[in-house]
Amino acid sequence: MGGGPCASCKLLRRRCSKDCVFAPYFPPDEPHKFAMVHKVFGASNVSKMLQEVPVHQRADAVSSLVYEANARMRDPVYGCVGAISYLQNEISRLQMQLAVAEAEVLVCMDQMQMPQPQSDHEKCLLSASSDNVSLCDFQNYRSFNNHHTIQDPLKRESIWY
Repeated sequence: MGGGPCASCKLLRRRCSKDCVFAPYFPPDEPHKFAMVHKVFGASNVSKMLQEVPVHQRADAVSSLVYEANARMRDPVYGCVGAISYLQNEISRLQMQLAVAEAEVLVCMDQMQMPQPQSDHEKCLLSASSDNVSLCDFQNYRSFNNHHTIQDPLKRESIWY
């Protein structure tokens, strides 16, 4: 019990007995913990819950009650479920970004492994035979940009930012 009443007895303005169910879990130096739990669940309900839980699990139960009360104070409708849902959505969004980045890396690796023609004539022949963007034009554009501006070839913009 210590020197004075526990946080719950202090908040409820009652005398803290030696067998107070709250005293081991709501010390007097942390009054905000009990205040949140009391506001969300009520002292009577918390007392009943703690008495139904085995003594060796009560600290974990109080920790869960404090966490849920804190979540309910921030989000009265969804509480912890709202936080969990937000984090699951964040994980999905980040997994999508990772998949896009991995695909971009594979494209870059494929481009680096593609055999490069030796002469300008071979470059233009290759570009004339393809329906895609001209390799000749692309390499001329790159060489033009390399001479006139400083660019990081690995820096790419992503649609996910």
